Amino acid sequence: MKDYYKIGEISRLYGIGTDSLRYYEELGILKPRRDQNGYRLYSLKDIYKLNVIRDLRLLDFSMEQIKGYLDKQSLANTLKLLHQEQEILDRKMQELAERKAIIAGRIDSLSTAMSICPGSFSVKKLPARHCVQLNQYITRDEEMDFVIKKLHQKHESKIKDFGNQAIGAFFSMEDWRQGIANVYHSVFFILDDPVTDCDFLLPAGTYLSCCYQGSYQQNGLRIQEVLAYARKNDYTLLSQPFELYEIDNRDTALEEEFLTEIQIRIAVPDRI
Repeated sequence: MKDYYKIGEISRLYGIGTDSLRYYEELGILKPRRDQNGYRLYSLKDIYKLNVIRDLRLLDFSMEQIKGYLDKQSLANTLKLLHQEQEILDRKMQELAERKAIIAGRIDSLSTAMSICPGSFSVKKLPARHCVQLNQYITRDEEMDFVIKKLHQKHESKIKDFGNQAIGAFFSMEDWRQGIANVYHSVFFILDDPVTDCDFLLPAGTYLSCCYQGSYQQNGLRIQEVLAYARKNDYTLLSQPFELYEIDNRDTALEEEFLTEIQIRIAVPDRI
């Protein structure tokens, strides 16, 4: 084994750019000697330090922290560093476990959505749902995406994962009565956890539900079908209808794969 290695050899061996090696030299972490032609020569001690740098950078230690450790390397400092590494790894493992749970939840919700038969009606008993809301008149799908982003930005601290976030919108029933579909007066998020500073509650109760697949332009007709079904079954309407986006452009670029649920709170008549 050689005692000294040129910068190109070290760069290839560790997959580290020569600029990074020169930067480590500027920080005083590496101290290569020069040969008679002025080329840098790295010793086995420098190579050992590169092993330490690589391992600690993987754990997001700053170069200043790494330099401080290498400048004052001792058994006590090594044990201290190992404890820090252990804490970082524990935290990363917890973060990965949480991320895995989020992904599993998204897989479950999409799998459930894909099993729904569009056009079928159901009556659901649902708990109270805490929501944050942004009121804005929306007439185009592009506007909807922009308003959703604004709402997300405002309440980002309450959102665990935007891919899993339940998103809904209230129809502009005034426009619907005039024959204009796909117009809304507000967008809302249903929060996973109850909060005291939510904007409103979707009350606990009984909800009539129907899903449709494809373009949002058809929602005018779908609202008509939901209201007709409610009248047919003598349901009393207790709220305005709203949409929930079960499968949308977060999941697919194919409009025909979109799945949207219309819900409306109802009172069901007693049957003798």
